[in-house]
Amino acid sequence: MENRGKSFSSLSCINLSSPDVHESVSLLKQACLDCGFFYVINHGISQEFMDEVFSQSKRFFTLPLTEKMKLLRNEKNRGYTPVFDEVLDPENQVNGDHKEGYYIGVEIPEDDPKSEKPFCGPNVWPAADILPRWRQTMEIFHQEALEVGKAVARIIALALDLERDFFDKPEMLGEPIATLRLLHYEGKISDPSKGIYGAGAHSDYGLITLLATDDILGLQICKDKDAKPQTWEYVAPLKGSVYSESWRYAGALEQLYFQVMSTLHRVLVHGPERYSIAYFVEPSTDCLVECLPTCQSDKNPPKFPPVKYGTYLSQRYADTHADLNLYTKYQT
Repeated sequence: MENRGKSFSSLSCINLSSPDVHESVSLLKQACLDCGFFYVINHGISQEFMDEVFSQSKRFFTLPLTEKMKLLRNEKNRGYTPVFDEVLDPENQVNGDHKEGYYIGVEIPEDDPKSEKPFCGPNVWPAADILPRWRQTMEIFHQEALEVGKAVARIIALALDLERDFFDKPEMLGEPIATLRLLHYEGKISDPSKGIYGAGAHSDYGLITLLATDDILGLQICKDKDAKPQTWEYVAPLKGSVYSESWRYAGALEQLYFQVMSTLHRVLVHGPERYSIAYFVEPSTDCLVECLPTCQSDKNPPKFPPVKYGTYLSQRYADTHADLNLYTKYQT
């Protein structure tokens, strides 16, 4: 696809192997003040292994729909999501997202008491005789991506004038809801004027999103969601990197006040099918989400009441995903 006439966003690049922590914190602060997206390089996941994860992802999505529907996502949000299962921008979308996906979370045995909690439990896996080594590949990637997410979280903590390990606490990323999502955009050409999108405009829910993509352009970000009309810029793929999306700061850290929000983004598909891998780094289901201590003062009190993260996330998924009862004919 030609890039002439397209507007591109310039992103900061965070080097996780850099010994200059001050520079990393400074770059991350600027990225969050600017757009909330940045590249992460030297993250420790080899390109060879990333290629293998993408290859295994493609193997799954090329299975017949009847086989994929046997692995339909369950009430814990583990498993396959068909095309149109998700509607991220109902005001502007006609049917829903022209993508299919696959959720993989932290593996928790069914007999573990923790499996009773929202987003906790065993994963749904394809049979090994159909996709050999698929589970092993995804489990290893899940573990490695979580370490990348925790490394980014430590830089965020320093940027917020918190202790480096602030987010490592058990109730936060010590026992996280960490979700890997494989994504496949089938090639249906997007047309915003007709409400057709690969992924509708949305803001992510959690602490950090890591995103690896193939070399097909499609991701767009909007730095000012309230602008009329909105301005959308493409984010160019960078080989060997992952995108990271975090909170966006609107305000001044020096005044101990800022409003945090996730940047509005969407995916447009221009013909070729497209693959990406998202990894959502989120606190535990029991975590009480409230204003951080360095982000409030007597003059600038918290704007929102505390909320239990599992309750919050369950509502966000219910708002954006199809009711599982719609798939009754596929369930046995």
